[in-house]
Order: sequence, then C-alpha cells, then structure tokens
Amino acid sequence: MGLDCQICSECRNAFNIIKDDINEELIYDVADFFKVFGDSTRIKLLQLLLEKEMNVSEIADKLDMTQSAVSHQLRVLRQNELVKNRKEGKTVYYSLDDSHVENILRQGISHIKHKKGY
Repeated sequence: MGLDCQICSECRNAFNIIKDDINEELIYDVADFFKVFGDSTRIKLLQLLLEKEMNVSEIADKLDMTQSAVSHQLRVLRQNELVKNRKEGKTVYYSLDDSHVENILRQGISHIKHKKGY
C-alpha cells in the first residue's frame, strides 16, 4: 500500500469497506469530516490537544482568542466527534476523541512537513 506505518485492523476494515462498497452517503460523510480540518483555527486547537487535555480558558490563553470563539470551535469539533469532554467540578476539559483523530492530525502535519520542508 506504500504506507510507512502499521494500519490497525479497524482502519484496514474501513478502507476495505470504502474500496469494496463505495456508497454516496459514506462519501458525503467522509467529505464533511475532512471539511472540519479546513479551518486553521481548528487545526491549532487540535494541535494543542495533541499535547494534553485543556479547558476553554487554557486554550483561549494559548491561542490568544476569546473564550467564546474557542467554545464555538470546540462545539464544531465535538459535533463532528473530533474532541470529547469531561467535567471536573465546574471545569470542562477537552481532549481528542480517539487515536484516529490523533493519527489523522499527526499524518497531516508529517505530510506537509515532508512536502514543504519545514
């Protein structure tokens, strides 16, 4: 396949489903999924969450954004199942939803670094 990494069986099965049974709904869902990555603010936010879970205030400080703007982006990411949250008292902490999100983000960053020479 030309990939330098191991592909988990779940990913391999998903690839085979796409390869063997291309259906319109799946294609639209995948396109919508990748649209979420089309915003540089969301990429910055996801990149922060690669490091550790954070709350809205911490993210806003790191990205020099308002808490309202961060909350809006987190809502988009949550709706698309890219981040999850957990509550500790009154504070809500956000993290990447699962290892697939981490892999997609790391692969994208790695690809651009390789191609652009960063």
